[in-house]
Amino acid sequence: MTKKVSTRAPINVTAWDGPGPAAPAILVHGTFTWASWAFQHQQPLARDRRVLLPDRRGFGHSPDPDDGISDYAADASDILELMASAGPHGVHLLGHSYGGTVAMLAAAARPDLVRSLTLVEPCAHTVAASSPVVAAAIDDGRRFMAVARDQDPSAYVETAYPVGRRPQPASWLLRAARTALNERPCWLAELPVPALREATFAKLVVLGGWDSTPPGYRPGMAEVMRVVCTTVASRIGARLAEVPGAAHEPQREEPEAFNQLVRDFWASQEGQ
Repeated sequence: MTKKVSTRAPINVTAWDGPGPAAPAILVHGTFTWASWAFQHQQPLARDRRVLLPDRRGFGHSPDPDDGISDYAADASDILELMASAGPHGVHLLGHSYGGTVAMLAAAARPDLVRSLTLVEPCAHTVAASSPVVAAAIDDGRRFMAVARDQDPSAYVETAYPVGRRPQPASWLLRAARTALNERPCWLAELPVPALREATFAKLVVLGGWDSTPPGYRPGMAEVMRVVCTTVASRIGARLAEVPGAAHEPQREEPEAFNQLVRDFWASQEGQ
């Protein structure tokens, strides 16, 4: 039998080396960003284990996606390859926002490679689409992206970052905007909920407290994400944890509390 060899260029993976015996962790970033920015404050997690930070295609140092279309299924394939090469005892897989969709697909495809799954504000809207507030958000997202895709990527940057400090370098941010405008929406993904529920690895869903809504987010996102996260946790059999003071990026907005939450969760699964 001839082994199929992938012809795709490999993605960029940043490694933070930590103690060898502990299971490694893979952190998957969301849209409109890249790993070293999204998880800038998570390097303390490498005190306990090796941490791998892949850049999804079209972001950071990774090559452009095939046909210019960013695809969560293709991203999941990249993550599966990384999981398989990370070690024989499984990985702690964590995905934020769009990266949550990627992580859910990868974990369901190879549960034997997963020690734990953490979903941080996953935009898994289809799981909660029976909720009127989530159904309305899906419709709003369709309309918003239809207009945004007709605009220059620089206009999308202005929309997402109307005030405050922007991710740097600016050229990476503009590329990230271009990729984000040409990706399969994660909030329309069909997700493997039954497979995840049946999987025996530990699961955690992290929700921001949404004490306030930062500029750049769609109206009502706080309520939408609370419904989505609560529903996902219930349906896949995950623990739900809230990070007060944070919104959609708890790993950046409240890094100390977030890191302690994740470190304790991972440690609870060691030796199992």
